Amino acid sequence: MSSLQTLLAPSLSISFSSSNSKPRYSPLESLETCSSMAQLKQNHAHLTKLGLSSDNDAMGRLIKFCALSNDGDLGYALHLFDTLPHPDAFIYNTLIRGYLLRRQAADCIVLYLRMLQDSVLPNKFTFPCLVRACSVDGAVEKGAQIHAHVFKFGFANDGFCLNNLIHMYVDFKALENARKVFNKMPRRDVVSWTTLISGYAQLGLVDAAFEVFERMPERNSVSWNAMIAAYVQSNRFHEAFALFNRMRAENLALDKFVAASMLSACTGLGALEQGEWIHKYIRNKGIELDAKLATTIIDMYCKCGCLEKAYETFKGLTYKSISSWNCMIGGFAMHGKGEAAISIFKDMEKQGIVPDNITFVNILSACSHSGLVEEGRYYFQYMTRVHGIEPMMEHYGCMVDLLGRAGLLDEAKKLIDQMPMTPDVGVLGALFGACRIHGNFELGEQVGKRVIELEPNNSGRYVLLANLYVKAGRYEDMANVRRMMNERGVKKVPGFSVIELEGEVNEFIAGGRDHPESKEIYAKLDEMLDRIRAIGYVPCGAEGVVEELDEEEEKENPLNYHSEKLAIAFGLLKTKAGDTFRITKNLRVCRDCHHASKLISKVFDREIVVRDRNRFHHFKDGECSCKDYW
Repeated sequence: MSSLQTLLAPSLSISFSSSNSKPRYSPLESLETCSSMAQLKQNHAHLTKLGLSSDNDAMGRLIKFCALSNDGDLGYALHLFDTLPHPDAFIYNTLIRGYLLRRQAADCIVLYLRMLQDSVLPNKFTFPCLVRACSVDGAVEKGAQIHAHVFKFGFANDGFCLNNLIHMYVDFKALENARKVFNKMPRRDVVSWTTLISGYAQLGLVDAAFEVFERMPERNSVSWNAMIAAYVQSNRFHEAFALFNRMRAENLALDKFVAASMLSACTGLGALEQGEWIHKYIRNKGIELDAKLATTIIDMYCKCGCLEKAYETFKGLTYKSISSWNCMIGGFAMHGKGEAAISIFKDMEKQGIVPDNITFVNILSACSHSGLVEEGRYYFQYMTRVHGIEPMMEHYGCMVDLLGRAGLLDEAKKLIDQMPMTPDVGVLGALFGACRIHGNFELGEQVGKRVIELEPNNSGRYVLLANLYVKAGRYEDMANVRRMMNERGVKKVPGFSVIELEGEVNEFIAGGRDHPESKEIYAKLDEMLDRIRAIGYVPCGAEGVVEELDEEEEKENPLNYHSEKLAIAFGLLKTKAGDTFRITKNLRVCRDCHHASKLISKVFDREIVVRDRNRFHHFKDGECSCKDYW
C-alpha cells in the first residue's frame, strides 16, 4: 500500500453510527463529485491539512478539475502546479490539454519544453495534444519537430499519435507528408483512412480521395460521409447520389451527418422528392434533429422551391436556433416574399432572439428582391442603431442592389463612395447590373471596366459590358470586348437546367440531344413554342434589333433551345394540367426564357418554379412572382 493509501486508509471505509447517519467519504472520493471552484478549494485545504500538498496523485486530481472542467480555473491549476516539487507526466499532460481546450496552442509547446527540462518523460498521451496544438496554431516547423519527438520517444507505432500526425499535415495542406505517415503505419484504422480522404477533399482532389476510399478494407458511416461530403462540396451531386445509393445497397444506416450531406446534394440539384425521402427517414428513424440538421432541412425545402414545407418544418421545431431563423428569412427573401421575411424577423425579435449580421444580410436581400426601398433603408440603419452591428461588405452589396434595381443609381453610387472599406466586385457588380437595366451607359462603362479588372476570369462581366455597348449602338466596342475575352482565354460558363420528376434527376444543356426521350422532348418543344406564338410570343432580340450576347446560353444555340426550355418541355411531357414542376438552373434566367415561361404557364395550365443563380421565379397563370423585378 502506497504512503497516500496508508494515510487515507481510515477514511476510505464507510461507517454508519445510526440509521440516519450519512456515509463519510475520503477527500479523494469527494473530488470525483466536485462541481465548483469553491468546493475544490475546500478539498484543497483538507488535503493540505493531511500533508498531501506535494502529492502528485492528490494534486493531480485537483489540477484535472481546474484545467479540464467547464467550471474550473486554469490559473488556479497553474498555481497548484508551481507548488509541486516533482510533477509527473499525468500533471503535465493535463495542463497541456487545459491549454489546448482554451486554444492557447503556443503555451502547450512551452509547457512541453519545461517538461523535458524537468526530465519528465512524455508518454503516448502527451503527443496527440501537442500535435493538435501545432495544427491549431498553424505551427508547421514546430509540428515537424514534434513529429520527430514522436519517433524519438518510441511512439512510431502508436496509432493514436500517428492519426493525429496525419490530421496535422492535412491541416497544413501538406498531403505528401500526411501520405508518408499513412504509408508507414503498421496498422491503419478507419480514422487513418478517413482523415486522408478528407485531406484530399479539402484540396479539391476528389478523385484522389475516391481512390483512397475504394482501397479501404472496411468503412463506417464517418468514412462514407467524408466521401459523400467531398462530392457535395465540389458540386458533383450526381456522384454523391450514386455513392449514397451504393451505401444504402450495403444496408448501412443513415446517420445525421450523412443525412445533412445528402440534403445538401438535394439542394444543389433541386431534387425535392429525394430530399423529402431523407426528411421522412430522419423522422421515422428518430435521428436527432439538432440545429444544423434542422437548418439543412429548411434550406433544402427553400432551395428546392417548396417554401410551404420549409415553413411547416420551421414552425414544428421545438427549439429554433439563430441559424434556423436566418435560413427561413433567407428562404422568403430568395422567393421574393419580402414582407413575409420582415414578419418572420419581427417574430424572432419578439421571442428574444438576437439577430446577427447574417440576419440583416437576409433582410436586406429580401427588400432587394421585392423592391422594398423604404424598408431596406430603415433596416440598414436599424441594424447599427438598435443592435450595434456595423455594415459589412455583404450589407452594402444588398443596399446597392436594392437602390440600383429601383433606378436610384445616384444614391447607390453615393453609398459606395461613403463605404469605410474598398468596395469589392460584388458591390460594384450590383451597380454595374443596375446601369445596364436602366441604361446608364456612362456610369455602366466606368464601373464595368473596373469590375473586369477585379474579376478578369469571370465571363459574365465581359458579357454584361458587351451588352451595354450593344444597347448604346457601340458595336465596335462590343467587338473589342469579345476580342479581349478571346485573347485572355476567358470561357463562358455553360448553362444547364435540372428537373426532378418521379424521383429521377434529368439534366439538360442548350441544344443537347443526349436524353433518351430527346425526340419526344423536341416535338413537345415545337408544340410549346407554336402555342405561345399564337398568343403573341416574339423571341427577345428578334424584332430587327441586333441580338445581345447571352451569358447564360451562347447564340450558337438558338433561343428556342435554351436549357430551361428543354427542361420545361420535358416537364410538360410528364405532368398534367394543374400540376407543379420545379427546375434548377445554374445561371441567371435570360429575358426571353422568362417571358416565354410566363406564357407557357398560362397556355398549359402549369405552375413552373424556376430557381436561377439569384432567386426563385414562380410562373403561374401568365405571371411571375418576381413581377419582372429581377
